[in-house]
Amino acid sequence: MLRAFAWFRPLQIILDWYHLVQKCKQQLSLALQGRQVRNATLERLSPLLWHGCVTQAVALLRDIPSEQVKDQQALEQLVNYFERHRCEIPCYAVRKQLGLCNSSQAGEKANDLVVSARQKHNGMSWREQGSASLASLAALVKNQEHSRWFGSRTLRFELAA
Repeated sequence: MLRAFAWFRPLQIILDWYHLVQKCKQQLSLALQGRQVRNATLERLSPLLWHGCVTQAVALLRDIPSEQVKDQQALEQLVNYFERHRCEIPCYAVRKQLGLCNSSQAGEKANDLVVSARQKHNGMSWREQGSASLASLAALVKNQEHSRWFGSRTLRFELAA
């Protein structure tokens, strides 16, 4: 995705806050001994991630006493996830103060409007090519660009406000 939009320099891909927390809950549930240990760890981990402190978050996970760990591999998977997505975990607190979005809600809603409702109707299944084609056509119609596209093969390109 970054390659496709490389021409637009201010572009930054971030992990959706809600999904990041869900990933933490899921992996910590698998990795740690009991709900209390998981919740206590999550309570200490969440503020670190909220402030974009990935190094400290990884250190916190690595410092969990071994007697509290039931599945070391699940814990390592979470550490690796943080490392792999380090550049996509911003300081969510600053983004919130600046009025920037910390979630993928708008994108997911657009997907629901453009594609999902049609594809999920009556349990339909789609190939990737058909899905992309439907999404393209539906987006043209939703953005009222279909007449322009089919008439002159051009589109207006405007950034969302």
